[in-house]
Amino acid sequence: MASTSQASLLLQKQLKDLCKNPVDGFSAGLVDENNLFEWSVTVIGPPDTLYEGGFFNAIMTFPENYPNSPPTVRFTSDIWHPNVYQDGRVCISILHPPGDDPNGYELASERWSPVHTVESIVLSIISMLSGPNDESPANVEAAKQWREDRNGFRKKVSRCVRKSQEML
Repeated sequence: MASTSQASLLLQKQLKDLCKNPVDGFSAGLVDENNLFEWSVTVIGPPDTLYEGGFFNAIMTFPENYPNSPPTVRFTSDIWHPNVYQDGRVCISILHPPGDDPNGYELASERWSPVHTVESIVLSIISMLSGPNDESPANVEAAKQWREDRNGFRKKVSRCVRKSQEML
């Protein structure tokens, strides 16, 4: 029980810090005021990227042993990206469990560490939108299109951006 209350206190503090000092490029809040473990996040498509002008909503779900384990982040808005699974789950190194990568793709230092905060996670997602990693894609189809048909990729992303603007 102690770890759940520690996680709650930390999440409460991170939420308060974000409200006091908002970060350009995203906003965050609770999905339900009574649950600190589920956050609603909106990532604004970074300037000078294919995602510019988009408003992409996601749900960030924290485990009870946060910050020892990473949250999961799942876009609820349509998004076409090599590092986002078809179901919207984000696949970036810092969201992978701490320690050595069983597949040998990532260094332990690239994976989750308790020093990460909601802010560092979302900044990593913004960075991911700016430069996809097609080396170990979550969405193979998007990665293939990114590599082989940049124009088709651009069109598909544009549709996602327009759709995200209509949802406002």
